[in-house]
Amino acid sequence: MMDVSGVGFPSKVPWKMMSAEELENQYCPSRWVVRLGAEESLRTYLQIGIEATRRARAARKSLLHVPYGDGEGEKVDIYFPDESAEGSLPFFLFFHGGYWQSGSKDESAFMVDPLTAQGVAVVIVAYDIAPKGTLDQMVDQVTRSVAFVQKRYPSNKGIYLCGHSAGAHLAAMMLLANWTKHGVTPNLKGFFLVSGVFDLEPIVYTSQNVALQLTLEDAQRNSPQLKVAQAQPADPTCRVLVVVGQFDSPEFHRQSWEFYQVLPAQTLCQGEWKASFEELHDVDHFEIVENLTQKDNVLTQVGPHPWQPFHGRQQRSCHSPLDAQTRTSRPAWPTWRNSVSTKNTKKLARCDGTCL
Repeated sequence: MMDVSGVGFPSKVPWKMMSAEELENQYCPSRWVVRLGAEESLRTYLQIGIEATRRARAARKSLLHVPYGDGEGEKVDIYFPDESAEGSLPFFLFFHGGYWQSGSKDESAFMVDPLTAQGVAVVIVAYDIAPKGTLDQMVDQVTRSVAFVQKRYPSNKGIYLCGHSAGAHLAAMMLLANWTKHGVTPNLKGFFLVSGVFDLEPIVYTSQNVALQLTLEDAQRNSPQLKVAQAQPADPTCRVLVVVGQFDSPEFHRQSWEFYQVLPAQTLCQGEWKASFEELHDVDHFEIVENLTQKDNVLTQVGPHPWQPFHGRQQRSCHSPLDAQTRTSRPAWPTWRNSVSTKNTKKLARCDGTCL
C-alpha cells in the first residue's frame, strides 16, 4: 500500500485534513455497508450481477461481445426488447464500477430485464481495467463505445449513459468529450451518475493507486470535477442525475454533491442544463446497483419517452442546500434474488490493492 502518512497537503479541503488511515477508510465502500459484513456484501454484489447477466443472456434478444474497437477488451453486449426494431429505440449504456481495476461486462447486466421490458435497448460496455489499461485509455475506450452506438444506430431515440462508482466517473467524462474527432455527435439525452468519484486527487493517496499508478497530473487531467464548469451541453435538453446512497461514505457523498454543484452555474440557473441530485434512502454503495434489477427502481424508469427519473423532481437551484429527496421504503426484490448463493463466489480482496 502507498505510504501517505508523510504527505503534506496544501489546503484545507476536508479529505486533505484526514490521516492516511482515515482517507483509506473513506474510499473503501464495503466498510460502510451496514446490512452485511464487508466481504459478504462484495460476494453478494458479484453473485447478483453474475446471475442477472446469465438470465439476461438466456431470456433476451442480444448481440454479445460486439467489438467497438480493435482491442481485445473493446467489446459491448447489446440487449434488445422483444419484437422491436433494433435501431429506433432509446439506448441505455452502462459502465461498470470496480475502481477502474476490477469488474466486467460479463457480470454487470443488472438492469437489462426492467429496461428491455420498457422498450429500451441496453448496452453493457467493457473497457481495459488496470493494470492493463491506463485511465486515459479507459476514457478513450468509453468515448469510442458511445460513438460506436451512435454510428451503428443513428436513428436511436436517445442515448442515456449510466455509470456506477468508477463507471460514474467514466460517464461524467463524456460531458467533456470532443465528439468532432470521432466524426459523430451522439444523441445524448441523459446521464445517471451513481455513487461516483469525480475528483481523483484523493485516489492518488490511497491503495487504489497501486494498480492505477496515477500521478497528480493524471488525476487532475481526468477529474471532471475540475473541468465540467467550462463544458457546454451539445443538447440543452440533456439531463444529469447525480445519485448517492444513504450508506455511502461521507467522502462519496461529498464527491457527488460537489460535482452536482459545479455543473455550469451560469447555465444551470438559466435552465440550460437540467441537473438534479438525489440521495437514495436506505441503500449502500453496492445495493444501489443491485436494485437496478427492480422494475420500480428510480434508476430504471427511463421509458421510451421523456426521461422518467426526473418526473416529479425539482431541479435544484445553484444555491440549494444538501436536502436531497429520499426514498422512504425498500421496493421488493425480484424473487430470484432471494435464492442467490455466495458460497462458490471467489473471495474478493479488501484494501490490499483493490479496496472495494
